[in-house]
Amino acid sequence: MPTDDHFHHHHGAPSRATLNRTALSATIHCLTGCAIGEVLGLVVGTALGWGTGQTIILAIALAFLFGYALTMLPLLRSGLPFGTALGLALAADTASITIMEIVDNLIMLVIPGAMDAGLGTLLFWGSLAVALLIAGAFAFPVNRWLISRGRGHAVVHSFHGH
Repeated sequence: MPTDDHFHHHHGAPSRATLNRTALSATIHCLTGCAIGEVLGLVVGTALGWGTGQTIILAIALAFLFGYALTMLPLLRSGLPFGTALGLALAADTASITIMEIVDNLIMLVIPGAMDAGLGTLLFWGSLAVALLIAGAFAFPVNRWLISRGRGHAVVHSFHGH
């Protein structure tokens, strides 16, 4: 089993800068997957004429799918078996994606008109951008806490380059 030495100094404690940098990277990474999945889900749901509920469910499902996929790709490229890569992605990203999706969707629901605004409106895209940024701010401390304990993306990063 790989160690988390990449994230720790000789005394076993991660430096604050390394911890913050790794947590920010993990959060941006996760946010990217969530954003791709959500936008794709919203575009597909809208194009198919689905209602708000069905479209949100699709967007959330795709956010998880793309979030996990972005974590798995480098792991698969490094030669890890699919099952191992999937397990690592689930362990590393589930908490972060869940927090992002809850916060993001709640914000979209409380911004007046955001959910009903069309894909061609500034209200929709501006609301989504604000919601995703706030969601990322909520996920960052969770990612940081997991990484500080050698979990989450600390484990994923320990496999990079193997």
